[in-house]
Amino acid sequence: MSKLTLLYFGLVKPTQQIMSNYVFLIDANKTPMNPIHPAQARKLMEAGKAAVFRRYPFTLIMNRVVENIITYPLTLKIDPGSKTSGIALVNNRDEVVWGMELEHRGQQIKDALLTRRAVRQGRRGRNTRYRQARFLNCKRSKGWLAPSLMHRVLTIETWVKRLCQFAPIAEIRQELVRFDMQQMENPEISGVQYQQGTLFGFEVREYLLEKWGRKCTYCSKKGVPLQVEHIISRAKGGSDRVSNLCLACEKCNQKKGTSYLKDFLKGKPELENRILKQAKTPLKDAAAVNVTRSKLFETLKAMELPVTTGTGGQTKYNRTRLGLDKAHWLDAACVGVTEMLTVLTNKILQVKATGQGGRQRCQTDRLGYPHKYRPLRPIHGFCTGDIVKTIIPKGVNTGTYVARLCPYSNGRGEIYPTTGKKRIGIKLEYVEKPIHRKDGYSYG
Repeated sequence: MSKLTLLYFGLVKPTQQIMSNYVFLIDANKTPMNPIHPAQARKLMEAGKAAVFRRYPFTLIMNRVVENIITYPLTLKIDPGSKTSGIALVNNRDEVVWGMELEHRGQQIKDALLTRRAVRQGRRGRNTRYRQARFLNCKRSKGWLAPSLMHRVLTIETWVKRLCQFAPIAEIRQELVRFDMQQMENPEISGVQYQQGTLFGFEVREYLLEKWGRKCTYCSKKGVPLQVEHIISRAKGGSDRVSNLCLACEKCNQKKGTSYLKDFLKGKPELENRILKQAKTPLKDAAAVNVTRSKLFETLKAMELPVTTGTGGQTKYNRTRLGLDKAHWLDAACVGVTEMLTVLTNKILQVKATGQGGRQRCQTDRLGYPHKYRPLRPIHGFCTGDIVKTIIPKGVNTGTYVARLCPYSNGRGEIYPTTGKKRIGIKLEYVEKPIHRKDGYSYG
């Protein structure tokens, strides 16, 4: 359970050792104010001056209207990713006060569409009533993206709009394109000086780190310094193309030298085949980010906030220079021109996109036959996925739980605690109040 959750239920007192995300604060008119420290949030709640407005992200609402609100501007920084995107809020003193990591579900959407296609193809092949094919009448609009790719844009847009409701955001920075920073600073730069400047190697190394899983290609060691290695050495006619590059630890790099890969991995044909296959395989995640980044930039510009961009190499250069750990939300904090950063939090919000539930009224098995009914309406005022506070007065599972709920039409249901048992059967009358309504995301 997160520190802010413990603060909410009054189970612990705030300390300086656990640096939680700052707490969002709005007044009675829902006007965003400056984010406050968790200790200040607890004082406001104990004094009865504020109450919990929303649990994710944790937001307090004042019991009065605040006149002449003075706020300092916040910069919302975004590091879009294929599987996980990082988001951070930085104030005007270059302090990171809030962070989150958003896990996308693009692969789940793709798998669901492939399953639907297989079911429809099987249905057309069976001896059932004829349905006119409709796929020939479809026309894609300009700028169309596949649903698994468009999902990444829409989820980031949702969270940007949500954060703008609770924080005084004045600017958005997104990691987008590879600007030639050296050429901008010095148009006369050329030759070796241009090729080996400030950002030399950062773009290529970042690509190779993602492609080879941040480990040695030959011995699979992690957490050691990695060097750029030529699969076919330059002495044997190898080129500097990215498809001929990999990563290796110093020991393996020196041991291989200029020998051929087949000679170096003699007796290990499976490893040799895997390396050659992976070297020719394009980076799927990088392709997804390249496809969606322009669409995301256009979407953010439509929000009428100043939007600036930075490069991936610049982000890594800033993170390395500042000595920060590798994390998506810290990458987001390093996007753009960054001279200095002070990280005031290390407990961030972990968000996973789960979806709202499709329009499909029943689930089907692998043969296309229905086997589970899925009602779309709420049951006794609750929906599957609501986070509720439940008090079980008696029995083996006596106690207070805060967990997700799955209601049944017979007045019973199940809760899924984060720790302990997988699920607990309850009566819906034991549910005291909903803590957080289902919104298509799970939180940690």
